[in-house]
Amino acid sequence: MPKSALRTPAPPRGRLALLLGPAFVAAIAYVDPGNVAANVTAGARYGYLLVWVLLVANAVAVIVQYQSAKLGLVTGSSLPELLGRRLRRWPRRAFWLQAELVAAATDLAEVLGGAIALHLLFGLHLLLGGVIIGLASMALLVVQTHRGQRSFEVVIVTLLAVILVGFVSGLLVSPVDGAEFAAGILPRFDGTDSVLLASSMLGATVMPHVIYLHSALVRDRHGGGLAPGRIRTLIRATRWDVALALVIAGAINLSMLVLAASSLRGAAGTDTIEGAHAIIADALGPVIAAAFAIGLLASGLASTSVGTYAGSVVMGGLLRVRVPLLARRVVTLIPALVILGLGIDPTLALVVSQVALSFGIPFALVPLISLAGSRRVMGSFVTSVPLRAVSWVATAGIIAINVVLIVLTFAG
Repeated sequence: MPKSALRTPAPPRGRLALLLGPAFVAAIAYVDPGNVAANVTAGARYGYLLVWVLLVANAVAVIVQYQSAKLGLVTGSSLPELLGRRLRRWPRRAFWLQAELVAAATDLAEVLGGAIALHLLFGLHLLLGGVIIGLASMALLVVQTHRGQRSFEVVIVTLLAVILVGFVSGLLVSPVDGAEFAAGILPRFDGTDSVLLASSMLGATVMPHVIYLHSALVRDRHGGGLAPGRIRTLIRATRWDVALALVIAGAINLSMLVLAASSLRGAAGTDTIEGAHAIIADALGPVIAAAFAIGLLASGLASTSVGTYAGSVVMGGLLRVRVPLLARRVVTLIPALVILGLGIDPTLALVVSQVALSFGIPFALVPLISLAGSRRVMGSFVTSVPLRAVSWVATAGIIAINVVLIVLTFAG
């Protein structure tokens, strides 16, 4: 067959818009409560110093998520499914165990963040808030189960819009310092604590569970066994999907840091989300503080639903066991409720959960880049040599940063 027969024209703009969506679901992982805690703390302590960290993290996210989505489109399988077929019984189970622990740590952080938001907005006890978040996330999963993938995407995108408004609104009354923002683009640190914080920001951004998930999202949306021409069309749409979704996620993360840099810099008490919220209320007023809390609530609610979905994808691909999403939601909700019931500092639990996520990043990134760069797996859609090189450099950098995060965290 001549090459020209495999070429398909780019879809019209209206049709292209209909193909968007999976990356917006994946983007929720980049604006979850862990990101809120890290970005607000960075801005409050160091102003615009670590702007460059978010820019680098977002660029890496584009590369990683594009690779994951492309893998799912070309193979018609999720990353966990591909690994499940290649690993022997016990290595497969061991791989599942670490991936399951990562998914559990993710879910823990999301429920805690949502519970904190309900406490800030309505004064609810954290345990009650955790139960409400769990029930609300179940409702979202019912949408995914009974109304289909597209309806779930619409709900998640709506929540992403709420998150955007919630965190960007503060910039209307606390404008950006252009000169300091530009200076923050230059990579540099200010002592060991800033290195640790930068590591946390990167660790909170590159979530292992969403690397597994994105390959499944495109599979569930478009199916498998696609013709080469259709795959090319979907890859074009995926580039737009990933770029637009992560530009929005990047804007949200930057707005968190900039808001803290412009209004909370040097203020005491910003080492907890509750403390940062109180200072925002004092500095910018109750309306902006409420918008911040609403953004946090939407972040926790959306990300916990996405996290449960990701855990189901991991279990199904590696153990070949299908557990109903609602049943899984109930089981994974228990650790978060136990922590909230025992009165453990939720912000501390958030930090610990991000460290746990760091352990899982290499296990997701290395096989992703290997499979996406394999001609045997991808055929003519194999990752180009330049992109493969950039992907490996980014992977090595992320692994190194997260090793630093782990070492510094346990070293106190």
